[in-house]
Amino acid sequence: MTVRTILSYPDPGLSMICEPVSSFDETLSNLAQDLLETMRDAPGVGITAAHIGVFQRLFVLELSASQGPLYYVNPEILWASDETIRHMEGSVSMPGATDEVERPRHVRFRYQDLSGNPHEEEAKDFHAVCIQHEIDQLDGIFWLKRLSRLKRERLVKKLQKEK
Repeated sequence: MTVRTILSYPDPGLSMICEPVSSFDETLSNLAQDLLETMRDAPGVGITAAHIGVFQRLFVLELSASQGPLYYVNPEILWASDETIRHMEGSVSMPGATDEVERPRHVRFRYQDLSGNPHEEEAKDFHAVCIQHEIDQLDGIFWLKRLSRLKRERLVKKLQKEK
């Protein structure tokens, strides 16, 4: 498979809303494998098709080597808890930038696998954070938008100075 080029913040593609996947074929499987290779090369724990300029609703997570990669097609959050969790987040599109984001601690979501089979699952804590983070990206919401304006501007300014 291929390591693809990752869009860098503030590329306008990172604000695009992704289209649902309708063809569950070899092209989708190849894209999923490319995403996995690209994510591992970055490195990161999650990546969406949007990160490589393919605006389809697909992402991959690899939260642990023992669990292996998890592929999510056309994901949608069905429910989110009122209880929240704060966790450090970042993006393969903005290496070196992290900040704490507050999100629901527990979510229920549905998605399809690479064959098109429907699934419904629940996730808690770090897994829930990752699911929400990647679905946000598929919805054109780059993680920085979850920060206050002050924190966002400070982080962007810091990265510009480092370049």
